Amino acid sequence: MRNIWSITVLYGDRAQTFEGRVAWALGHLADAGAAGCTPITHPGPRWSHYVFKLRREGLDIETVTEAHGGTFAGHHARYVLRTNVLVLDHRESA
Repeated sequence: MRNIWSITVLYGDRAQTFEGRVAWALGHLADAGAAGCTPITHPGPRWSHYVFKLRREGLDIETVTEAHGGTFAGHHARYVLRTNVLVLDHRESA
């Protein structure tokens, strides 16, 4: 689900459609499962904002802080979707 621009998911008793980068992030989170996503493995400009918006809609997304080495050592977030979602439909950009 690399170029998703619209995704419809079912979670709990609710079906909802997300669009744009939020849909892109949700698609990657759903695909990643327990491994989760990081801005390093799935580059995107505003992961924290996409997660904020998804949480606001009732999705449970865990943030795990991880250290990394290298020239610019520090830490980064790994986001893991904890809500069970069923992807009903998705549309990709051309």
